Amino acid sequence: MQLDLGQKIRELRRRDGRTQEALAEAIGVTSQAVSRWEANGGYPDMEMIPSIANYFGVSIDELFGYNNERAKRIDELVTRIDTMNFQNNGVNINIDECIVLARNALIEFPGNEKLMLCLASVLYNAGYVRYGEYHLSDADGYDVLDVERHRTYAEWKEAISLYEKLLKTIENGPLRHRAVCELTQLYLNVGEHTRALELIETAPNIFGSKEFLKANATDGKKRAEAYGEGLLQVVYACSWLMVCTVIAYEQNMSLADKVQSLRGSIDIFRIVCADGNCGRHHGYIARVYTLLSLYLWLDGKKDEAFEALDSSLTQFRLFEKYCESEGGYYTAPLIRLVPYEEIQAKANDDSHPHTSAGSLAEDWPFWSVPEYEIVKPEIQADPRWNEWVSKLQ
Repeated sequence: MQLDLGQKIRELRRRDGRTQEALAEAIGVTSQAVSRWEANGGYPDMEMIPSIANYFGVSIDELFGYNNERAKRIDELVTRIDTMNFQNNGVNINIDECIVLARNALIEFPGNEKLMLCLASVLYNAGYVRYGEYHLSDADGYDVLDVERHRTYAEWKEAISLYEKLLKTIENGPLRHRAVCELTQLYLNVGEHTRALELIETAPNIFGSKEFLKANATDGKKRAEAYGEGLLQVVYACSWLMVCTVIAYEQNMSLADKVQSLRGSIDIFRIVCADGNCGRHHGYIARVYTLLSLYLWLDGKKDEAFEALDSSLTQFRLFEKYCESEGGYYTAPLIRLVPYEEIQAKANDDSHPHTSAGSLAEDWPFWSVPEYEIVKPEIQADPRWNEWVSKLQ
């Protein structure tokens, strides 16, 4: 990100007839540091920004060359950071640049809640893409997270600190909800179960969710549309819970039951999306098929495992087609009044990532399960794996 901060400091210093040495002494840095800033060789630390503004008798906005465009600039930065962060979905595409962008944004706008949340979310994501999420089996054979390993992630430590700071001041609304959701997951990852449970105590139950309440706030055609939107969300939530339950049971569920349950988590969409048009959910269904392939392989059904991988690609192609659409509606009877989401919403939907089809192989099986280490070398040694990968190009 290119800032004009160095140029602005130079302009203000010359305006007031001050030397680099005088500015450096006033704010407690070296004259070499000031020289670097003015040569665009770096930026002042966030904590110094107010002091520099006070030294020249200007606001922080003026220091950065803004007049009444602060909100617009912040929103532009938020969009850019979120878009970049979304690209790092299970794979490190540009997470380093994304962190730098978020940190520099906070240098421009110290303490801004939107940008602080952006940085926390980037660090939250960075832990996953840089190191991964690790699971173990407890004494009863159930899935648990490897919290000791997770506690070593510096990114997650910093993210937790940022979220906790934000939740002291941020008002109720989408930003707070996002912070609560992400912090709850991080608390789980590092074994802070009590704090996670305390955090969610303020959240409403499913009947108090936006999707349910929206139907109670409308009537006529709009109400039918709201029910359709709620149905889509509930079906996705039920499917997600089914997948997560399969993983949680770990050794306490047979392979046959895991396969049947995962098939059910896909089939549940057919209840509402009766004509097969699942819209944005095709991307999620593609991911479930990759996990299904793992358990089919373990169950000795290797042909069916590759059939599941082909089904995964089919679903992803449908998702790509959906993302390329310029509008429209779902077409099944119960949801025919529900419009497709806006393109921006599609791009930023982290539950249905729009990455390349090749990511199906890179991210396989998407969910972190212990069996992955066993199956990966075996399934990739099968000639059909490379044949499938070639179809993804």
